[in-house]
Formats: sequence, C-alpha cells, structure tokens
Amino acid sequence: MLNNLLYIVWDFDPVMFSIGGFELRYYGLMWAITFLLGERFFTNYARREGFGMQIIETGFIWIVLGAILGARIGHCLFYEFDYYITKPWAIITEFRNGGMASHGSALGMLFGMWMTARKHKMSYVWWLDRIMIPVTIGGALVRLGNLMNSEIVGRVTDVPWAFQFVRLHPNMPIESIPAQHPAQLYEALCYIITFVILCVMYYKFDVGRRKPGIMFGVGVMGVFFTRPFIEMVKMNQEAFEANMFLNMGQLLSLPFIALALYMIWQGAKGRFPVARPDCVENRPEKESKQNKKKR
Repeated sequence: MLNNLLYIVWDFDPVMFSIGGFELRYYGLMWAITFLLGERFFTNYARREGFGMQIIETGFIWIVLGAILGARIGHCLFYEFDYYITKPWAIITEFRNGGMASHGSALGMLFGMWMTARKHKMSYVWWLDRIMIPVTIGGALVRLGNLMNSEIVGRVTDVPWAFQFVRLHPNMPIESIPAQHPAQLYEALCYIITFVILCVMYYKFDVGRRKPGIMFGVGVMGVFFTRPFIEMVKMNQEAFEANMFLNMGQLLSLPFIALALYMIWQGAKGRFPVARPDCVENRPEKESKQNKKKR
C-alpha cells in the first residue's frame, strides 16, 4: 500500500508546442542540445590542445550525419528489418514516426570520425577518445527525451520509485495502471556517472594525451557494459525478442564491450599514436597567424 502512494504518475506531454502541422517535441530538443554540446566540447578540445578549428567544422558535420543516419538505419535494420526491406523508402518518409537505435548511432559516429581523421591525416583514436564525453552526457539527455515520450519503459515492478505511464494505457483508471521500472532513468544515471569519470580523466589527469585509447574504452564500457543489465528490467521493444535468450539490445552490446576491453588493453600499453597539432593539416593556418604577429 505504501508503494502505491510513492509511485510516480507520469502523464507528460511529449510535445513542447505545435504550429499548424509542425510539432516540436522534447525528444528532438534533447538531440539538438546533444549536438550543440558536442560542438562546444570539441571546440574546447581544439583550443586546449592547439588544433585548428577546421577539423572541428569537418568533424561536426560528419559526426552529426553519422549519428542521425546511423540511429535511423540501425533501428530499421536491427528491429524492423522485415517491414523496411519491403518499403525501404519508409526509412526516410516515415522518419517522424520514430525509431532510433543507439547502437546504430554509435556505428554512424564511428564512421563519421573515421572520415574526418582520414581527411585531416590525424589519429583516429584522438576522435574516439574525445567523442565519449559528449556522447555520455548526450546519451543521458536522449534517455530523458525517451522518458518524456513514455517509451523504452521497464517491466512491471513494485519498487517504490516505479512510474505509472498513463499515456501507454489510455482510458484506464490510475489505480489500474501497472507500475513499471523507469529504465530510461537507469540508463541516464549510468551515462552521467561515466561522463563524470571521463571528464576527470581528460581535464585532471590528461589521459587523452598521455594514454590514447583508454578514454574511449572506458566510455564505451560505461555505456554498453551496463546496457545488458538494464535490458533485464526493460520491456522488449519488438515482439520477436520475446523468445530470445538475449534480446537485441544485449546482443548488439557484446561487440562494443569486446572493443572497449581491447582499447583499454592496447591503450595501457601505449600502442596508439599521440595526435599533435603539427601533424595535422592546420599548419598553414598556424603559419599565417604567426606571420601576422611578426608584422
């Protein structure tokens, strides 16, 4: 009875405002804030480490495109393949209907950073290490967006902090709505803890320059090692997962966990190159600034 009094009745409107047929949703706002934070963090990295701003401009475009397209394509391939294989145009035309996969977004960003590193002839690991700081805080924001959408919810439970997601059970009396784990908040909390750890590693101990590769490994581990455990209290996102020993989110996390362990192991041995400003294609910019100072 006491638990019933503590349950949070969640009936949040996911739409901030609408004008005509256009709706601005909190979920979209969380993605926008994530990209803005990413640009701010990378600008700070470049200034702190002496890199030219053109690498940030290129990287921002490729990473954003990779994150959005990867998340969308990943959902269509991993969770609704049978539907989208018969209607591939719906990947774009039905974008507003929802469907974004974090694993697909991760793969898209990896590709975007590889393209940027290749263009500027710099260390790929430099990008991998530093992307994890905005990714973790951005992941927490996106999960808050999921909470506002009343999606990616947990299983029915009697824990006192459970949520009653009213919008998932329209026309049902409040007392009859099941209490469920706020799985979105569990993930968000794990991401925030990982974010704090990475910030300490980068800004206090300078791990990004001292031991390239370790920050990426720790960040990926913080995101994807916790995911299989949280999936245990989540409702399956698709019906086909019901008969699986490990659901799709858990299966897709395993390669990332293996990658994280490899990067930490190799980074601790100093196997990855340290990116330096004079090794990147920003030398003309630096030289022109030095010439101006001399004049």
